Amino acid sequence: MNEPTVQVKRNAGKIKCASRTSKAATLTLLLPLLVLGACARPVGDFGRAEDSVIHDEILPRVGAMSASSREEPVSRFILTDEEKLMRNRVWRFLIAPHASDWMFDAAVERQRTRLSPPTDLNFNTDRYYTQLRLDDYRSTNTRYVTIAEDADTDLKTIPGTFAAICDVMEVERRRNTAMEGLYPNNDAVRKEVRTREFENANVIAWFTRALDYRYKSYDVALNRLLVETPHQEAGLSNVALNRLAIFVDRAKRGEFCDPFTDQTYTAHQELPALQSRYENMDYNIPAEAEILK
Repeated sequence: MNEPTVQVKRNAGKIKCASRTSKAATLTLLLPLLVLGACARPVGDFGRAEDSVIHDEILPRVGAMSASSREEPVSRFILTDEEKLMRNRVWRFLIAPHASDWMFDAAVERQRTRLSPPTDLNFNTDRYYTQLRLDDYRSTNTRYVTIAEDADTDLKTIPGTFAAICDVMEVERRRNTAMEGLYPNNDAVRKEVRTREFENANVIAWFTRALDYRYKSYDVALNRLLVETPHQEAGLSNVALNRLAIFVDRAKRGEFCDPFTDQTYTAHQELPALQSRYENMDYNIPAEAEILK
């Protein structure tokens, strides 16, 4: 038999390479390229996510493979309209188009598509203050107004996000009812239901952490500005943060299904700010200088 030619050897190598269909091999080939493409998700009008084949189809599919390789549950269920809406609502809190890149937009996209495990657990709460400090404002007091406006922007979309989360909880209740009635002894179906619940719970937990992170970031900025450039405009920021803190606390307690969420938001707009260290500061009487010994 004749010795294989160089071309035959090359073809054999290609066939061997093509036959490697395991998840590990596929991820090895695709991840370097896709991670480079996993930059921040494109944003359109009014801070909404723009449609993108890469970010809406390719990255989530490869991310599911990556999560599976980490032995994380990956559901094969179709997303309901309520689950899609919840993810879209929550996404607005994971990034910050009104505050540049302080929310680590690229890292958020890798986490959203499950290309990487959660990274938001290690975010530092001083990035927002750093950005405020570096921005060139004509007046130092404008930074207080910026904090208030950013917090108010969050407050306007919180009720809708709470409602979307509540709707998903209702979907899960109906799904469990259907499962118990139609497939009471089917372990495969039960596993899929529990897997989707795991995924939804992760989205809700991420939203809660992101909301808390925003509040803490605003609070850190306000505290540092009060020392660096004290002014009465701090009262505006204080009012907004007090209102935001109420919803942060409710999210941490899992209270998303309050039928009076919209009314609660409106009512808190009319309430005076809670007593705090900011309001107790007297800007008209200079503090007596302290002599350090």
